[in-house]
Amino acid sequence: MYCIIVQTRLKPGTRERFLEAMLPNAEASVRDEPGCLVFDVIEDRDTPDLIHLYEIYADKQALAAHKETAHYAASRAVVNELIAEQSVIRADVLATNPGARGEA
Repeated sequence: MYCIIVQTRLKPGTRERFLEAMLPNAEASVRDEPGCLVFDVIEDRDTPDLIHLYEIYADKQALAAHKETAHYAASRAVVNELIAEQSVIRADVLATNPGARGEA
């Protein structure tokens, strides 16, 4: 499995617009993409303008397919202008804890 962790620092006052675009993208990614296993949107408790996206895909090809979807394009069209800075960690998943989500 392939994971990306995207750290996004938003421009001041753009949090709500960012979430209005990103949350539907995250939901559609897990619901509609067989290769997208996890797409969590995480807000830093001390810095609300700092958002992390934690995404797990079956493989790199599934991530590439994600970037071709309509929901990805729609969210990027909105969020690109709201981002002050962004960094990405790319990693291989060694273990997951499905029980933490109530899954068997």
